[in-house]
Amino acid sequence: MKIDRDAWIVLADGRKALIAQNVGTPLEPKLAIRNVLEAEPNPATHELGTDRPGRSYDSRGSRRASFSQTDWHEQAEQDFAKRVAGELDNLSRTNAIERLVVVAAPRALAQLRSSLSAAVKGRTIGEINKDLTNHPVTEVERILAAL
Repeated sequence: MKIDRDAWIVLADGRKALIAQNVGTPLEPKLAIRNVLEAEPNPATHELGTDRPGRSYDSRGSRRASFSQTDWHEQAEQDFAKRVAGELDNLSRTNAIERLVVVAAPRALAQLRSSLSAAVKGRTIGEINKDLTNHPVTEVERILAAL
């Protein structure tokens, strides 16, 4: 996939997102970072939820069932994906983003996909299922050029 000049790229995982614009060419992308979003620090699971999962009782008989434990880290990742999607929506409304490529870790890509507005989805020209958020920008440019 070649990324057009002036196309926007979001590099995301569950905790960090870089929003950039290609100021280079499709064959030699050069990313200009426009925004960096980071999730709030997330304490250890034992500090987040100490209650045991709830239980329900069947109205007939003596059967009981338990509810699953809330995964607070997964919830934080979903909230972060919604925050990133909101930022992309704001950029879309101001017509800054005409074309968007989403590059994200598999789980983050699924969460972003479900959180993006119809306007942003309409401007999305590609998705790349890779986690590149912790790579240096020059390395990301090289990887994107090779795709």
